[in-house]
Amino acid sequence: MSPVRRCSRTACGRPAVATLTYVYADSTAVLGPLATYAEPHCYDLCAEHGERLTAPRGWEVVRLSDPSAPTRPSGDDLEALANAVREAARPQPRPADGGRGPRTADPVEVARRGHLRVLRSPDS
Repeated sequence: MSPVRRCSRTACGRPAVATLTYVYADSTAVLGPLATYAEPHCYDLCAEHGERLTAPRGWEVVRLSDPSAPTRPSGDDLEALANAVREAARPQPRPADGGRGPRTADPVEVARRGHLRVLRSPDS
């Protein structure tokens, strides 16, 4: 058995991307993101059958969006990304001491076990 769930429509072998549930009390068909588990009273649909879904006369179709679905970047997002890349590519000025700041004394090794070392700060 394949781990990918298939569309419930007859003779359709495409992978399912949405789950259709009927709420008979409200005369509503709800098409939402693919359910975590295959339910016996729900229908898994591929993208094409989900888009073409119609309900019986007098019924309402509610289409729920998938909040985890990727959204398209806006112009502001792309501009912010371009500005960040330009900023990262800009050469940074280096201090005269090579960027290390004020030099303090090196820590002192006091013990060793295998590849691990115990260091003591020279200030303590």
